Amino acid sequence: MPSPFPGMNPYLESPLFWSGFHHLLISTIAFSLSPQLRPKYLVAVEVRTYETSGEDSLLVGLPDVTIKAAQTASKSTKTNVAVATPATKPLTVNLPIPETIKEGYLEIRDVKTKQVITAIELLSPTNKRAGKGREKYLQKRQRILGSSTHLVEIDLLRGGEAMPMDTNGIKSDYRILVSKENRRPQADLYAFNLRETIPEFPLPLRREDSEPVINLQALINQIYDQASFDLQIDYSQPPIPKLTETERTWADDLLQQLGLK
Repeated sequence: MPSPFPGMNPYLESPLFWSGFHHLLISTIAFSLSPQLRPKYLVAVEVRTYETSGEDSLLVGLPDVTIKAAQTASKSTKTNVAVATPATKPLTVNLPIPETIKEGYLEIRDVKTKQVITAIELLSPTNKRAGKGREKYLQKRQRILGSSTHLVEIDLLRGGEAMPMDTNGIKSDYRILVSKENRRPQADLYAFNLRETIPEFPLPLRREDSEPVINLQALINQIYDQASFDLQIDYSQPPIPKLTETERTWADDLLQQLGLK
């Protein structure tokens, strides 16, 4: 069953589905590009790994329980024994448990020289909220923008803080940034919203080579169908993050027309 939405499916942004969808989309983009780029270029799937202790978690400490010695004045020869004061009822607290985060991305490399020609990044929630994930990604982003490598940055998440760029006040639900090394600081921004089809965009390569066009919408529809997301998503529930009131009404009407709500 195809996705009921004309563009990005907001239900795929849920923490329940995003990780799997992210891996599938990275792999599907690689599979679709590889035949078009042979034999001059190859598509490498890379993984960025780091540990986080949970930026949003709170470490709550409890005061130490002091054991007091109760001494009894007595003429007997019995030894004084330390008596523990009964402890109060314990509290339940949450601890920030270290977690290993793995984020996939793509590199288009020259077969002969192994030089990275283009980096393709699909943003994750950790990239869009304060913490180690965002810091590490922004450092890499700055290195790429200061190099001779092209950057394609795909943001299919409504939540979180968008990547820094001058959009002239334009706001959108989703963004695709295509930054060619020879045009910086200028870049092409494909800004689109929930009701719109995801726009096609070119993959920048060396100047003498033709640029294949990435039809992200077709790839996402393919993943939705092949991974049976229609059997996993409960459309009777609101998506996460929540939609605005206007978009919620539109989405509800759409889902009701298709018999999904």
